[in-house]
Amino acid sequence: MTRRQDNGRRLSRDERQDRILAILAREGAVRIATLAKVFGVTTETARRDLDELGRRGAIIRTYGGGASRSLADEPAIGARGRTRAAERKRIAAAAAALVAGGDVVMIDCGSTTSHFAHALALRAIPLTVVTNGLPIAAALGASAQCRVILCPGVYVDHQRGVYGPATIEFLQRFNANKAFIGAGGLTPAGASDADSFGCAIKRAMIEQAERTILLLDSEKFNAIQFEQAGALADLDDMVTEAPPPKPLATALRAAGVRVILARN
Repeated sequence: MTRRQDNGRRLSRDERQDRILAILAREGAVRIATLAKVFGVTTETARRDLDELGRRGAIIRTYGGGASRSLADEPAIGARGRTRAAERKRIAAAAAALVAGGDVVMIDCGSTTSHFAHALALRAIPLTVVTNGLPIAAALGASAQCRVILCPGVYVDHQRGVYGPATIEFLQRFNANKAFIGAGGLTPAGASDADSFGCAIKRAMIEQAERTILLLDSEKFNAIQFEQAGALADLDDMVTEAPPPKPLATALRAAGVRVILARN
């Protein structure tokens, strides 16, 4: 932890808040009482620092303290869908080509998988789709060739999908030829994501599918998020728009994961 003074000088509010962000980057979470002791300020002052950082969106404000946003938080699905949209559309088109007429596919809720659903709908082939994502159901449900089964569960508005035990139990009723999932990061340890409920959906789909295809843009290579969604060995294919860095490529090859590069 950081000392409260530099050369006998009490830290300013901005300096304290910079130190708080540094502590969170290193430790992930902090308590108000601890900050008050470290900086030699009242608990009210420490609380105001955290409140202000929370209003700015720099941290997640928790009961009695604060937590880093970096591992356990992500933007809403609409904002994610607008980021690197060109790359995601390329990935989506390449992934859609992997689906054969008559396939049963599971698709988890996410920004890249939503692009994939639109690309798949353009193919107009007979399919059965099981999904927990409303945008995915809407895109594919418009096709007369596609039978869409929407999971039950607790609706989460910023994800535009349903989650929870009822969703998992429902998925376990079905078997699929292919599962198409997204992730927030990929390292040699596997795929990870910020949301625990979403990770549970991914794991359930992996269990029920003959083949699992990860859709991932290159910005997420070597990124680590809050919870593991699956090991590399759980994946069969990965569709991306750029070659993975050498250590990750080596790990993917050792795990038997085929890397498919989406072309311009």
